[in-house]
Amino acid sequence: MGDPQGNLCTDAGVGDLVTEKCLVASKGPACRVQLACSDQYCAFPLDGNALCVWNTDDPSYQPLTLRGHHEPITAVAFGNAVSPPLICSASRDYVIMWTLDECRQKALQGLTPRGVVMGTLLGKVLCLRLSPDDLAVAVCAGKKIFMLDTESQSTRAELEGHRGAVTAAEFCLWQTHLLISVSEDRSFKVWDHHMGSLIYSSSVLTASPLLSLLIDAESRQLVTGCANGQLWIFSLVEGHDYRCVTRVDLKKKSKSFFRRVESRLCSLPEEGQCVCTDGLEKGEEVEASLPVLGLGPCDLSLVLPAECGCLSSENTTCLWIGSSAGLFIFNLANFELEAVLHYKDFRSSSTQVAGSCAVMSKVGGEKAVCLLTSLCGRKIALLEICAAALVRSQRGHNAGRDLPVLPRARVLSTSPLYFRPAEESRTQPAPQRQSGMFSVFPAWDTESINIFKYILYFAAKCRSLKKLGTVIFEGNVFAFCSITLFSPKTNTRSSGDRSLPRRDCHRGKEYPLESSPPTKVHKQRVIAHGPAAVSCVQYSGDGRWLACGLANHLSLVFRADLTGTPAVFSGHDGAVSTVCWSHDGQWLLSTSRDGTLRLWSLRGAELALCVGKDVFSKPTRSAQFYYIDTFILLSSGPELQLLKYHVDTCRDGIQRYKQKSRCKGVFRLPTTGMTEITSLSAVNGFCSYLVLTAGRNRTLEVFDLNAGCSAATIIEAHSRPVHQICQNKGSSFMTQQHQLYNLFATTATGDGIKLWDLRSYRCERCFEGHPNRGYPCGIAFSPCGRYVASGAEDRHVYMYDVGSSTFSHRLAGHTDTVTGVAFSPSAPQQGQPWWQGQDQLLDQPQQPLHCGRGSPCLWWLGRLQTSTDRKVPHLHPYPCTG
Repeated sequence: MGDPQGNLCTDAGVGDLVTEKCLVASKGPACRVQLACSDQYCAFPLDGNALCVWNTDDPSYQPLTLRGHHEPITAVAFGNAVSPPLICSASRDYVIMWTLDECRQKALQGLTPRGVVMGTLLGKVLCLRLSPDDLAVAVCAGKKIFMLDTESQSTRAELEGHRGAVTAAEFCLWQTHLLISVSEDRSFKVWDHHMGSLIYSSSVLTASPLLSLLIDAESRQLVTGCANGQLWIFSLVEGHDYRCVTRVDLKKKSKSFFRRVESRLCSLPEEGQCVCTDGLEKGEEVEASLPVLGLGPCDLSLVLPAECGCLSSENTTCLWIGSSAGLFIFNLANFELEAVLHYKDFRSSSTQVAGSCAVMSKVGGEKAVCLLTSLCGRKIALLEICAAALVRSQRGHNAGRDLPVLPRARVLSTSPLYFRPAEESRTQPAPQRQSGMFSVFPAWDTESINIFKYILYFAAKCRSLKKLGTVIFEGNVFAFCSITLFSPKTNTRSSGDRSLPRRDCHRGKEYPLESSPPTKVHKQRVIAHGPAAVSCVQYSGDGRWLACGLANHLSLVFRADLTGTPAVFSGHDGAVSTVCWSHDGQWLLSTSRDGTLRLWSLRGAELALCVGKDVFSKPTRSAQFYYIDTFILLSSGPELQLLKYHVDTCRDGIQRYKQKSRCKGVFRLPTTGMTEITSLSAVNGFCSYLVLTAGRNRTLEVFDLNAGCSAATIIEAHSRPVHQICQNKGSSFMTQQHQLYNLFATTATGDGIKLWDLRSYRCERCFEGHPNRGYPCGIAFSPCGRYVASGAEDRHVYMYDVGSSTFSHRLAGHTDTVTGVAFSPSAPQQGQPWWQGQDQLLDQPQQPLHCGRGSPCLWWLGRLQTSTDRKVPHLHPYPCTG
């Protein structure tokens, strides 16, 4: 056995994060070759035609040197079986398979280890890959791929079709007959290596050659890297037809990552700024080119625990990216970098610019090994990286306080949300037993409070209760059923127009947790004639009504089944930009580009309150009801404003034209940096203190109205300003896990959809694939919280599962850009149609579908969509059984 120990240095420490375990000086150049790493070993060419195998678990073992090639070795690959461990090496003359246990035994006996020659004179081999069962070897030589049989040492097939040299190949783990290859012709191909046939060939992806390839079995995605520092990710899910999920620029992602890290460090107090920055000293000096030399799996399940995000530990998959300038940990869920390690930032490292790279995470994910060859020199270095410490050091702490949507403390006496019972009793003198009035209760013990909360929960869930009132208890507002549960029908007069028929027998039922999205258009309706696009839509809380805002200054309210004549609300002088229902479904709030805010009564389509430009310093962009209809929350320029309002419901025919409704500003709060608010969101279905805003400077800000201050900021949330924030508010017809209410989504033109978690202030997942380059398209959560729907410029609606990064369904039927979407909050009886998407009613599919990860389900789901083609469709529910 040859001993290169004269040129070997071990345990050259370069800090707590990275340790240089081994350094070898080779006599021949070792750059631009395929290196190999496994859980226990790493292998690299030594002195040109020798193969050196190093044990990474026990460095005291002397390196094993295998000789048998006459030409320089250009590719090395380990087998997948644990026993016996195999390694394959290739050069221009031979492709040799070695059994490591037998070779080590012969070396200890003083004999020369021998391997099995699999092929001869195949040409320059750039990549080797063994099948999952180690029975076949894929040899990428020139423009061909040779499939060699490890048992018979024969050639099974020759795969031809690439127009350039094949640079990488991978076997599919769940479909072992598939082989995927990338080439310098800038495309990838999918082969059936059993049949020797081509299944799929992609188009030219980029201007630079594709160098590396990785197949992630958990997310079923294909990741390929090219010479200009770009990553291309494709879906391998059956039925997705190898669609492109996203394209990532490492240079841009690296710059954005260091800006976020710098902002987190600056937000910490002085004693908390001791976060390790060994790898951040000159991280902003990113190389002009970051060729992707190698890709490897990375396990961060222990680093990203479940308490830091709803989706982190369950659905997050990461990978190592090795480039000439450094190592990157890339998150396949949110398409963001988790950590960056530049070689030049560690002065003790012997390799500043890499020519070849191979990286592999060890079992457990705490550490990883990386094998590097120098681009200009002849050095080969083995690095041990503490991946967990690297990620934690660059993540820092949360950029704000941990404030969930569901409050954990009562309202403070200094909060703008706090009410004084005496003032309320003076403004609304009424008997305590009257329905819908405010009631004040004395101090209760803990057991009474828990019973009272249970009654409140039951009252909110039970649809058979006639009326709901409001209770103020120690400053908290609760929805409560009044003592008068049922009232007799006294108005027996009938008019010519029949009222909406009652189809509420299903509304007492719980909304099913498992659901499937619609697939086919069943019905649609034109709601305007002429150039009047539908700009926004929203369902009422009980699912009976649908409100649409139009560009022709009108707002329309339809029945949920799109039948009958809609109620028309007119009065705005500009396009209606926002429509919002009250929690009780009796009032409709609308804002317009004319700068006014109007409150409408659903009964009679009458205007109840109008707030003009004299109240707001700048035009109102967003408005909604807040705190169970107690306030009106709105944005005016850079300010967040809270209005307390009173609506006069008097039916006096003589004084009906006298304005008695009024509103008063009770609180206003500017954003950080006084940037204009482009969108806001808050929960109105239950008491929550948090308000989410998006600014013109691409910053997200979380306000705690209980404390009356800003709680957290997220900089550079998107590459462009966010035009909509959408929270997972659930529905009164179903109950979600309390953690899911902390999820919210944001969307920006040209930058996809991002899913965030309020507890960690992290982007948990990114949804790309729907075209949205120039027009703001709306998004919506399904009531079950499992789907996110988005409009698109290609006249389709895209449905995303929150556990996947690519869309699950694409709904057609519109003739123009889909501008908004909305889900119905309630579930109908089986076979009854109901609203479900922008202008479209979907029909029952011919075959049952599966939800999420293939779990069986029985469910109906509805969504309404808006479009510039002025159509409102109706979606038909369908059962889905697994």
